Amino acid sequence: MQEPVWEAEFRTNGAEETQALAERLGRVLRRGDLLLLTGELGAGKTTFTQGLGAGLGVRPGIISPTFVLVREHPSLGDGPDLVHVDAYRLGSEGEVDDIDLEASMDRSVTVVEWGRGLVEHLSDSRLEITLVRAVGGDAPGAPATDYSDEDTDEERTIRLAGFGPRWQQAPDLG
Repeated sequence: MQEPVWEAEFRTNGAEETQALAERLGRVLRRGDLLLLTGELGAGKTTFTQGLGAGLGVRPGIISPTFVLVREHPSLGDGPDLVHVDAYRLGSEGEVDDIDLEASMDRSVTVVEWGRGLVEHLSDSRLEITLVRAVGGDAPGAPATDYSDEDTDEERTIRLAGFGPRWQQAPDLG
């Protein structure tokens, strides 16, 4: 099992702070970056991805890709596009390969919700982001039953872990 080259932990209070942290991260991301988001229902995965999109400068309107599996958000400038994936219903690396994420990785930042154990083979580097609600929600690992991933103004712990050569140095998220 590969060990992270660095780890960091942040606490946020509500959607605005979660998005602000993600926006700062989005500004340091580049084409080819692979991010895995993990968290229970209501942990703020989609909220976090909205902040990433703002930092990347992609077209607004990021919503969960639960029913379509993959949504692509084009850059409004010369930065990378954002590919947002919901892998909850995918059961194997082969099913991930069937949706052909490799075709867009060289021009995009790829964010995969529920991707642990399924997408690590796509890149020699990845950033794993775990969002934990202070209060808790549905059972960990359960998909959003109402598909809203609704974020309230409660505290969250956000853990970042960088793996591989891309993440040899931790980003400055000030």
